[in-house]
Amino acid sequence: MIHQPSGGAQGQATDMEIHTRHILDMKKRLNQILADNTGQPIDVIAKDTNRDNFMTAQQALEYGLIDKVIEKR
Repeated sequence: MIHQPSGGAQGQATDMEIHTRHILDMKKRLNQILADNTGQPIDVIAKDTNRDNFMTAQQALEYGLIDKVIEKR
């Protein structure tokens, strides 16, 4: 499963604003890391991580998240 970072904030408005900026920066960095390592375009990564994105092992392989599927141990 891939998804965007999540977090919760409470307190003063300025504290929540700082937390929001931090989460958005983390989302941008995570999307870039996924794009760099999967070969997927950044816009595809952004769309696919907008909500929880569950994948089978084969789908994760095709997406570029994993190198291979282990059939037997």
